[in-house]
Parts: sequence; structure tokens; C-alpha cells
Amino acid sequence: MRKILLLSDTHGYLDEKIIKYANSVDEIWHAGDVGDIKIIDKLKQIKPFKGVYGNIDDHEIRKELPIDSKFYCEDTYVWITHIGGYPYRYKQRIKEGLKRDKVDLFICGHSHILKIIFDKKYNLLHINPGAIGKHGFHKKRTMVRFSINKDKIEDLEVIEFNR
Repeated sequence: MRKILLLSDTHGYLDEKIIKYANSVDEIWHAGDVGDIKIIDKLKQIKPFKGVYGNIDDHEIRKELPIDSKFYCEDTYVWITHIGGYPYRYKQRIKEGLKRDKVDLFICGHSHILKIIFDKKYNLLHINPGAIGKHGFHKKRTMVRFSINKDKIEDLEVIEFNR
């Protein structure tokens, strides 16, 4: 079993609240718009880190992180990208990838809107953790913590803070 902390849209902001939760998991995943390479460096010091770059990320972050990260965690196939859309409204490149690959967990960021949806068409769990940074229109800062136990996603928890 692996405990995961899922972040997105830090926009260069990382505080002790996030770090406290990061210390409580096995891995940290980031769905883009990191905002500052120092965020990646700090998170990598805490726990193993996986992430993708977002539309606001500069060339330095884009050299460090890919546009897509596809991997197995336990027996669960995961795809993380920044701009993905939502079930029944995915971007064309995402639709093509979902038709080609059997994805169990699809993660994206970008919208700053927390959404956790089971996609019946592709038989996957879709998670957008919202935005944990302070930049943007969101009223609450959010991130998601969960466990992957072989092929099951368990103990899903939304964590929110006031801006």
C-alpha cells in the first residue's frame, strides 16, 4: 500500500501546512503549475516525488518535469497531466490516450476546481485536486490524500484550507 499526497497549482507557494501533510505520506504527486523550481526541490527532500509541468511553468521546470507522467503505482495505472478536461469533456489528446491505454486513475489540474469523479465511459477515477497555492480565483486551497492498495484507491480525503 502507498499513501499519496496529490497537489496541483502551487504557483510558487508552499507552506508548513502542506509540508506537514507531505511528511505523512509515502509519495507526493503534483499535477502542474508548480511555479518555482524550489517547490520541486523542497518536495523531493521530503518524499519521493512525481509531477508534470503546467502552462505557467518556465523552461527550468519544463526541463525537470514532463507534460505527462504515466506509471504504475502498485497495480494501478496512473496518468498525470496538467490540462486534461473532465469526463465527457476531455481534451482531444486525452481522449485519444484514454482510448489507447487502460488508465485506472487520471489526474489533472489547471482549473483550480476540486473534482473527484468516476468516469463510467473509460472505467477510471478522475481527480483534480484543485489548487493549493494562493494565486487564482479559488476561495479554498485544496489537495487530496489517498492510498493505493494494489488495484484499489482507498481512504480518499479532501484537505482544504482558507486562503
